Amino acid sequence: MPSNSKLPSLRSARDGRRNALVWCGVIICTLLTLAVIIAGIVIFVGYLVMHPRVPYVSVINAQLDRIQIDHFNGFLEIQVTIIIRARNGNRLAHATFLHSNYTLSFEREDIAQLVAPAFEVNKNSSVDFNYEVQSSPIPLGPEQADQVEAGFNKDLITFGLKGGARVRWKVGRLGPLEFSCHLDCRLHFHASNLSYVPSSCTSKAK
Repeated sequence: MPSNSKLPSLRSARDGRRNALVWCGVIICTLLTLAVIIAGIVIFVGYLVMHPRVPYVSVINAQLDRIQIDHFNGFLEIQVTIIIRARNGNRLAHATFLHSNYTLSFEREDIAQLVAPAFEVNKNSSVDFNYEVQSSPIPLGPEQADQVEAGFNKDLITFGLKGGARVRWKVGRLGPLEFSCHLDCRLHFHASNLSYVPSSCTSKAK
């Protein structure tokens, strides 16, 4: 049986080991905190240096090439050209646009799908797509026919355009980024001369 004189030395040894473990934990936590702070500073400085910009898509022009209504059979035929621009404003990174798909509608009826394969846009550059749409005869109900006539009388024909694309680009050592570009806008044309009425139609943040 150990003597009472040895008990204080045993307690001191245990306390010493416990203090060493505590200090090791403090040092590890401090190092982890410093690593997180340094990583944050590196990311922030990298953002300031590279100044990444989110690529976007927008309608830059359009033309209503033909619009004809068959009053007797209740059909509408149209031909329209829409130019959609994919813009990459990053100075140091290329961007890849994927799953580009847009739906063109007229009086709540889908009349065409505008689709493009995956493509790349060089840094600080843009790519334009000319979509030429020639619809099949569109059946019109009485209400829709009245709305078309009202549009002719007001000299304003309106289409809806919805859709978007996935865009992927790499920002230096910050790693790859991916973002969705969405369009949801209305395209207006003069019925008298079929010209496009310019308006804002872009996925870019305003």
